[in-house]
Amino acid sequence: MLNRRNLIAAMGGLALASRYGVLPAMAAEKRRLPWRNWSGSQQCLPQSRIAPASLAELQELVASTEGIIRPVGAGHSFSPLVPTDDTLVSLSRLGGVSDADSATLQATIGGGTRLGDIGQPLQDAGQALINMPDIDEQTLAGSLATATHGTGAGLGCMSTFVKGLQIVNARGELVDCDALNKPELFQAAKVSLGSLGLITQVRMQSVEPYRLRRETVWMEFEEMLENADSMADQHRNFEFYYVPFSGMGFTDVHDLTDEPVGTTGKNDPNEGAMELKMLRDWLEWSPTLRRLVLGSYASTIPDEITIGNSWKNYANERNVRFNEMEYHLPREAGLKALREIVATLESSHHEVFFPIEVRYVKGDDIWLSPFYQQDSMSIAVHRYFEEDYKPYFKTLEPIFRKYGGRPHWGKLNSLGSADFKELYPHWNDFAEVRAQMDPTGRFLNPYLRDLFMGETG
Repeated sequence: MLNRRNLIAAMGGLALASRYGVLPAMAAEKRRLPWRNWSGSQQCLPQSRIAPASLAELQELVASTEGIIRPVGAGHSFSPLVPTDDTLVSLSRLGGVSDADSATLQATIGGGTRLGDIGQPLQDAGQALINMPDIDEQTLAGSLATATHGTGAGLGCMSTFVKGLQIVNARGELVDCDALNKPELFQAAKVSLGSLGLITQVRMQSVEPYRLRRETVWMEFEEMLENADSMADQHRNFEFYYVPFSGMGFTDVHDLTDEPVGTTGKNDPNEGAMELKMLRDWLEWSPTLRRLVLGSYASTIPDEITIGNSWKNYANERNVRFNEMEYHLPREAGLKALREIVATLESSHHEVFFPIEVRYVKGDDIWLSPFYQQDSMSIAVHRYFEEDYKPYFKTLEPIFRKYGGRPHWGKLNSLGSADFKELYPHWNDFAEVRAQMDPTGRFLNPYLRDLFMGETG
């Protein structure tokens, strides 16, 4: 028979179970917090999600934690770089701008700092980032890990502005590197997919604060293609978009200016995306009518001019979620590839409504940069997050590859280790440095383990 103490314990357990739907042992179990990326295409249920409050705490975590550790930023990557069943580490509490040097125009920035949180403190220190992408939610470390880029034929990806790095390796040790101190590690770490360790500090080359004049102009697709290369060379930042089934698109340019801050008014890109979806829903059955309606409407949209501080003018607020594939092609092949992509899209995928985005990026010498020794035209295609992206991307990816494209590390693609070895001359050099920093693969989730260590790794 139950004694009084056991009876009370049993009754207490039943009470807990009735209230919370769990047994006492389960109630005491640590709750696991799910993670998913911005679009919902990548997700996992890790054992732990941790945001260390100090560098020492981070080092202790890495040294003492068992299993795989993956860094996680804003979740704006679409490729499977983050998911793990073990430990996710956020560096969000190790951010901020410090040690700004007015002589060299360099500043130290925490790896967990969001790009959108860099502009104001850097400006207060008399500096500005050389360039930025069109989304500023990403962390700096995540942006570097994936060779995130803005646009500008004379401007490289974010990683090209890095002058030094501080990394926590697989043993929890701090490692500093730059062009003179551990140069091979520095070369590898500037674009590393988060596979070498956790980037805690970044020494960034900046410039003096500057103001940009941003102008958006709608025009016919053929006119855009005829002028694209010359506009890319004439303007500091240049990109353009094509709206499928419209025959129309718009150019977006930024140039340095001393004009006062102001704007003619801006169209909301999120509202525009949903309007394109609505027209797709109504007119998918008739591409001809859809082209007539979209083309007629686009030709009435006025030009937009916005003048502002650089870091405020680069970014767009993206509230309409999507999945994305982006390839970086040799610049000389880009326009021909784009024509084939548009023709294929409009003949085979009437369900698509998101615009195609085209940007220019200067080549560099970073081992795993998609822009390695290649001035590039970057072409990005998107699908609404609630719709299946796979058929569309599967159709277009062979075209990207035919023209010598390399995929964005943070965007969806189907390539594997053998493919990347062909695309990157220094793939084996990178793998050697990675093995030195993390010999047992503690920073490799299944996707990265397959890339760098193979099935037997």
